[in-house]
Amino acid sequence: MVFPIGDDNTGRIRTPYVTYALIALNVLVFVFLQGMGTNEQFTYAFSTVPQEIRTGEDVARQVPVELGDERGTIPLQPTPGSVYLTLLTSMFMHGSLMHLLGNMLFLWIFGDNVEDDLSHGRYTVFYLVTGVIASLSHVVSTFVLADNPFIPSLGASGAISGVMGGYLVLHPHRRVRVFIFRMLTEVPGYVAVGLWFLFQLISAFGVIGQGPQAGGGVAFMAHIGGFIAGVVLVKLFAVGSQPPPRRRPA
Repeated sequence: MVFPIGDDNTGRIRTPYVTYALIALNVLVFVFLQGMGTNEQFTYAFSTVPQEIRTGEDVARQVPVELGDERGTIPLQPTPGSVYLTLLTSMFMHGSLMHLLGNMLFLWIFGDNVEDDLSHGRYTVFYLVTGVIASLSHVVSTFVLADNPFIPSLGASGAISGVMGGYLVLHPHRRVRVFIFRMLTEVPGYVAVGLWFLFQLISAFGVIGQGPQAGGGVAFMAHIGGFIAGVVLVKLFAVGSQPPPRRRPA
């Protein structure tokens, strides 16, 4: 397992204001609106429920779920407005503090350089578009694989996967500091991101047909869908993007 902790930012010119704002927004939502994960009413109201996206109808009731050998219920809440808005709102919520911290670390490492290439506005749209595609990938895979369509999904990891796909295309050789095989070292971006994506593929195929809880509740297909979207779309977003101003040497 490879775990990135930083990268070489030599040559970055733009201050990544959007990346900083996204990190701050995710933290604020988790702390104040989700109550550090205790406000289930808010969380279940604004998470993405595949069944709601497929039918366009809100589901607000207790739904049965199986967690391994145990059975329980999830108290789905009414969603103010259209249920399709949850494709966006779910991108800014998290299931736990560790879920939040892990996602924000990856966004902080990989987001700034992609933002530097695309410009602030294009990067914002790129982030949101790949995040929505990631959520839709999870919705589609839920029905294709006959998983429980009432289990909600949330988290920024789908959009961040899109950012990592863009990073792979734009910065394949940028040095990334990683923990790998219990060692701290530096590897090219294509190694760090490529091994991460390989793990997502292996994990996804390992839980196919076993339900989302077999993978610890992780929506691996959202990661895969977001990553592929980032790889495919990043060059389109980069077309016509004004390069950041370069400082003259003293």
